[in-house]
Formats: sequence, C-alpha cells, structure tokens
Amino acid sequence: MSKRHPLVLAMAGFGYAILYIPILIMIIYSFNSSKLVTVWAGWSTKWYGELLQNGQLAEAAWISLKVGFWSATIGVVFGTMIGYALARFRRFKGKLFLNGMATAPIVMPEVVMGLSLLLLFISMENLIGWPAGRGLLTVIIAHATVGMAFVAVVIQGRLSDLDISIEEAAQDLGARQPYIFFAITLPIIMPAIIAGWLLAFTLSFDDLVIASFVSGPGSSTLPIVIFSKVRLGVTPEINALATIIVAIVAIGVILANWFALRSATTRSTDNS
Repeated sequence: MSKRHPLVLAMAGFGYAILYIPILIMIIYSFNSSKLVTVWAGWSTKWYGELLQNGQLAEAAWISLKVGFWSATIGVVFGTMIGYALARFRRFKGKLFLNGMATAPIVMPEVVMGLSLLLLFISMENLIGWPAGRGLLTVIIAHATVGMAFVAVVIQGRLSDLDISIEEAAQDLGARQPYIFFAITLPIIMPAIIAGWLLAFTLSFDDLVIASFVSGPGSSTLPIVIFSKVRLGVTPEINALATIIVAIVAIGVILANWFALRSATTRSTDNS
C-alpha cells in the first residue's frame, strides 16, 4: 500500500476541520447552561427540555416534514418522467432547448424562482381563483417545481448508463410499454429514484428563500422560524435543535453506509 504524502494528509485534515469544527462547537454550546450562547457556564441539557416544550418550533418542524415529503414525492413523479423522456428520446429537434428548460431551476437564483412563483400564484388566483392565497399548498408546489429538476438530472444520468438492449430484449419477447417500464426499467433505476427523492426532500427541508416568498400565515417552515429567531439573537434552543438534526443526519449516513457495505459483502460472497 502506497504511503500518503504528509502534505496530502495535512490538506485533507484542514478541509475536514473547516467543515466540522464549527458544527462541533455548536454541538458543545448546545449543552451550555448559560442563556447567553457566547458565555460558557457549565454543562447542562436543560435546553433540550426547553426545545421539547417549544410549540412553535415543533409545529414548524412538522410543517417542514409534510412539505418535504409531498414535494419530494411529486417531484420524483414528474422528474422521473422528464428524465426518462430526455434519456430515451435522444435525438429530436429542440432537445437541447427542452433539456435546458428542465435543468434551469438548478442554476436559477432562488430569489428569482421565489418571485416568479409568487407572481404565478397571484395571477392564477386572479384568473381561476386557485390557489386561494399563499399557504402550505403553494409551498409544496414551489418546492416540487424545483425538486423535479434535480430528480430529472439524476434519472437522466442513470438511464444514460443503462443498456437499452435489456428493454429491446423484452420487446422481442413480446412485452410492451408500460409493462417494460414498470417490470424492468423501474426496478433497475429505483436506487436513482430513491436518491432523487432524498435530494428533493433535503432541498425542500433546507429551503428558506423560496418558502419565504410563497408561504403564508400558518405555513412557516422550520428554516423560516429559525431565521426569524436568529435575527433577534441565537438562543441555546436553536443550538439544541441543530444538534438533533445533525444527529439524525449522522445516523442516516451511518446506516446507509452500513447497508451499502453489507450489500457489497453479500455480493462478493455470492460471486465467490
């Protein structure tokens, strides 16, 4: 095994330090007994108890989970259709234009997306009376619109690497669409669909700018509530909430890596 150069190890350590030292400091200060987050006064877990009694943060977290789930689900459905169409119909007039339109929300500034969606909802309400005002529905639609662009890129990339001869063989054996898609193509691209759903859910749960434009009374997501509180000063409850989110994400990453390692070990055992 080749020996790593000390400079490479130092650069890697410096990069990881920049990423994780601020998070580590936040986790430590979430156990601070002082109400002032910048003054250390000893270890305490009382802010986690205060967090559980904070109804505003709990309601905002529940709203963010609902918005994330439904927007990611809707985004996966439409994003999969877009990615499948762009991957299978490889050569047609205007494909470059349609491909650019499908991926434009990825590079579009969130301020522009939020403002344009807000104007769209206002125009639709004036013309057809739907959606009536801004609320949970408009946030879900806005996040699904952005999320489907990311899902489309993931699905298109997966289908581009898929051997189309598998579908052609099914056609030679008498199978027809949509049976080929649901019985053959869908199980193969299911990991990409799950990855796209998780990406869309994360983007929705983390979004602040777009939700600020299209949300209304009673539909404030967790990032909106946290940002409004941080503007008045960071409280230890926010540190505790962020620590819980970090712990959930870390557990998810560990479990995902464990399942991936277990699957790789099982495949290698079966092959041998």
